[in-house]
Amino acid sequence: MSNEIILNINKREVVNKGQRKRLRKEGKIPGIYYSHNSRESIPFYIEINELIRAQKSEARIFDINVGSKKRSVLFKSVQYHPVTDEIIHIDLYGIKMDQTVTVNVNLELTGTAKGVTEGGIVVQTLNELEIECLPMDIPKVIQLDVSELEIGQNLKVENIILDEKITAISDAGQIVVSVTQAMKEEELAPQVEEDELLEGEEGDAESTEEDEDSDQSKEEPSSTDDNKNKDSEG
Repeated sequence: MSNEIILNINKREVVNKGQRKRLRKEGKIPGIYYSHNSRESIPFYIEINELIRAQKSEARIFDINVGSKKRSVLFKSVQYHPVTDEIIHIDLYGIKMDQTVTVNVNLELTGTAKGVTEGGIVVQTLNELEIECLPMDIPKVIQLDVSELEIGQNLKVENIILDEKITAISDAGQIVVSVTQAMKEEELAPQVEEDELLEGEEGDAESTEEDEDSDQSKEEPSSTDDNKNKDSEG
């Protein structure tokens, strides 16, 4: 069965850091292709526009031509620059369509939790689920309905309903999403009032010190004037 997207990649020689940097300046992203059994690795580069096209397609499986062979691949990893968030390197993993693979798939919450209408908030602690399945059975996203969740309740990996062709690899007991009680404003009010009071007291103290300094500064010149007057009289 043919895949949706053909990636046009170019084989390259192993290069140093400076040469990889030059490739990126030319709009080319360096990468490594790994065979399904990890016995073969081939360095390559791909045009950034070609990579963006592949990402926008939302496809999971791609065809590439390496040498004279056509191969099916998955994106194994995409590395981003920590500051600019630009793609700086990719790894492609060769697959066989009749062999299972392990991949991470995004989790998407659906519905409005009952607890939200009671003032609770939804907290998602797991955004991706690690699964194992055949390449053609990889879902684009896994949905999880949270409609029945009340305050204090949660859903774990073991609660996710998956197609029988898919096996969850993530820890079954790991919490995916929970509904917690939001802190009420009235609970914060006393503390806020106390803080404001303390700030007010400190502010009054500072004002008093400033007033005292101001009074002293006013008194000192008058004392000097008196001395001058006495000298002139003498």
